[in-house]
Amino acid sequence: MKVSLIVFLGNKGHLYKDTRHNAGWLFYEDFMGTGESLSEKFHGLHGIETVHSTRVRVLLPHTYMNESGRSVFAMMNYFSIPLEEILVVHDDIELPFGRVTLQRGGGMGGHNGLKSIKKACSGSEFLRLRIGIGRPTRGDVSSHVLGRFNAEEEPLLHDIFSAGDRFLSQVLADTDDKVRLPLSAMLL
Repeated sequence: MKVSLIVFLGNKGHLYKDTRHNAGWLFYEDFMGTGESLSEKFHGLHGIETVHSTRVRVLLPHTYMNESGRSVFAMMNYFSIPLEEILVVHDDIELPFGRVTLQRGGGMGGHNGLKSIKKACSGSEFLRLRIGIGRPTRGDVSSHVLGRFNAEEEPLLHDIFSAGDRFLSQVLADTDDKVRLPLSAMLL
């Protein structure tokens, strides 16, 4: 399965840095570093990283989440990257905390970043690494998504991201399209 671009979704600004909605950026930081080697262009930070022995373009949009598609489309268009070769790493309120799923396409589940990408790029058949953040048991969804992981959740993030990284490794190594999607794991 060919992956030419990995997009890590998040919101810019210190206020959002460690929030659930920034799970994509937190995943990037956990496995690839601070992004200091990336350049500013395409309404975000971009560059080429070696991920599991595969050189791949990466993008951390610096638009707000609901405008992520503008950033993804700019890079996709510039490098002539087909939508099917894009993998988006994002938080997902529809999955319980601790579940990680890698799939192609699917519903947007109310995720404004995914909706923006679908609209700007004219389709939803990109790969998605969904990082479950769960629904709030009380309070509103916005506060939950834009809130930080709690004291019980935060120490588990590396293990959750590791499961996602294993899925990423499988997909990047799959040159014969033999990996059957979706891949899913529940770590709790």
